[in-house]
Amino acid sequence: MADHQESSLTLPTAPASVALARRHALKVLADWGLPDGAETADTVRLIVSELATNAVLHTFGKSPTFTVALRLDRGELLRVGVTDSYPRRPQRLPAAVQQDNGRGMVIIRSLAAEAGGRLSVVPSECGGKTVSIAMPWTAAAG
Repeated sequence: MADHQESSLTLPTAPASVALARRHALKVLADWGLPDGAETADTVRLIVSELATNAVLHTFGKSPTFTVALRLDRGELLRVGVTDSYPRRPQRLPAAVQQDNGRGMVIIRSLAAEAGGRLSVVPSECGGKTVSIAMPWTAAAG
């Protein structure tokens, strides 16, 4: 196996792209040997959905596209991230506001932690940001 495998897909920042991002992630994971019904596939599907939805809803038209990227390092660490060109970092909203929306980052952080991973937000080369999770692949393969 190569030291790492990676795949990325750039999509228009539009609601229909969320499903495309999800399908892309699941196909890549299947190509890398993770069965569709595996618990980690479900976790990654949810994380990609939330990250892509955030890119669509919270860039306020300032990011015409977003990129979903997956990387598997040495068959040990899976990274899943979404990059957009809007620099504002995700905001944690007060609980009262979270009733209808604003729970995405809480969900992503919780799913990553359950899988033994972590969430990070880093500036991207395009002047925006990448919101990503890193989690052990052993959780995926097991």
